[in-house]
Amino acid sequence: MTTHTGLSPEAAVLEQLESWAAAVRAKDIDAIIDHYVPDIVAFDAVTKLQFKGVADYRDHWLACMEMCPGPMVFELHEIAIHAEGHVAFCHALHRCGGTNDKGETEVSWLRMSSGYRRLEGKWKVVHEHFSVPFEMESGKALFDLEP
Repeated sequence: MTTHTGLSPEAAVLEQLESWAAAVRAKDIDAIIDHYVPDIVAFDAVTKLQFKGVADYRDHWLACMEMCPGPMVFELHEIAIHAEGHVAFCHALHRCGGTNDKGETEVSWLRMSSGYRRLEGKWKVVHEHFSVPFEMESGKALFDLEP
């Protein structure tokens, strides 16, 4: 995780986002998890309604890595960060996917928002939320949408 000396709160959170995204692309579970507080509550677009605590979320990240055996695609777009004092939040469009076991790249767009607290001089994620829009009539997730 990155330390933030002399940066504005927004710049420090952006640095954290970039560090986190790089850890995901590297599939470095310890580096990913280092960005979260121990009692994180996270809502992801797959598997469970919510994840409580860093151990639960770590297990989820491990499962996500297993779903993408090849290189990861993990990009943040249209990032907006609002920070003041010891609290920050951000939202972004998120292009995510990877290479499947057939060597094909499977990628879709998600929505992401996250909340941060600055603890002992470091910005840590206290809440993270990924979602995919869906069609009301059929309940079908709309993975083919693009910005």
